[in-house]
Amino acid sequence: MNLQQLIGIKLPIIQAPMAGIAGSELVVAVCNAGGLGSLPCAMLSLDTLRSELQIIREQTSHPFNVNFFCNSEPSPNVEQDNKWRDIVSPYYDELGINRPSAITSPSSTAISWEAIEILAEFEPPVVSFHFGLPSSDMLNKIRSWGAKILSSATTVEEARWLEKKGVDAIIAQGLEAGGHRGMFLSDDIHTQLGTLSLVRQIVKAIDIPVIAAGGIADAHCVTAAMSLGAAGTQIGTAYLLCPEAKTSNLYRTALKSEAATTTAVTNVFSGRPARAIINRLVRELGPINENTPDFPLAGSAIAPLRSKAESQGSSDFTSLWAGQNVSGCKEIPAALLTQSFVSSEDED
Repeated sequence: MNLQQLIGIKLPIIQAPMAGIAGSELVVAVCNAGGLGSLPCAMLSLDTLRSELQIIREQTSHPFNVNFFCNSEPSPNVEQDNKWRDIVSPYYDELGINRPSAITSPSSTAISWEAIEILAEFEPPVVSFHFGLPSSDMLNKIRSWGAKILSSATTVEEARWLEKKGVDAIIAQGLEAGGHRGMFLSDDIHTQLGTLSLVRQIVKAIDIPVIAAGGIADAHCVTAAMSLGAAGTQIGTAYLLCPEAKTSNLYRTALKSEAATTTAVTNVFSGRPARAIINRLVRELGPINENTPDFPLAGSAIAPLRSKAESQGSSDFTSLWAGQNVSGCKEIPAALLTQSFVSSEDED
């Protein structure tokens, strides 16, 4: 079964749910172009979640996706928190801001029953997850309105686990992908595979549709993924320069620079491995730092640095999430970009 048959869309394209970047405007544009727009919900308040869903329902009649994190709540660790604040303190001194007295509550949160109750009001046709799955009770509630359930796998083992849990399709997230790794059965970064290897192995290992993600930037990449047995593709980085994306001017400038051709999997922004453009913080504290607090607490110590630096025109402390292939980033409407992924006239 291909992605179009599974979800009821025209094109085998899912716009990746990029937190802080993708809002209702981008979702609607992709949906109305024939793809599956995805609303990232991990950083949304309940009120914002409801208002975004209302806009999407009003502006498109096509299927759309809502995406949530399934991370466990971090355990308090005062010693670890103090060590991390000591490590970043020189940057506070440099920028002339006060050192935080404690690691604050996370800005990214896992799915909750309150959020599910809001979803039930709008009955989104697709609900996807990162970092595993929520409880079986939550999944049953989501299934009650007929939603298809997708989740990310970064290894064959994770794909088999998800299949046993009854998901409708698996997003095979290759190491090339931007943003957070969806890994959840292991925190060993050495288990991570590139998209080509991962997709083919998962296709052979399971009996449900597989969606390829990571390094897919144009129609040639989509064709290659489908030739490996993928039922469809999920694309994120290529949308970052679209006018409908909420990408900041500093972020856009970085994406259009030579720096965007060099990315790294780093944990210094959040405490979890994620692929980003290499900037000052990644170079000086990472890419992987063993002293970061558990996800997503590490980010609270970085947030004031990011805010201050950005006010001065610097992205030294900004999480510039991007995949390894930024060649597909185009400053064109998201609808045109979505349609270009299946165009036979795609440029070399």
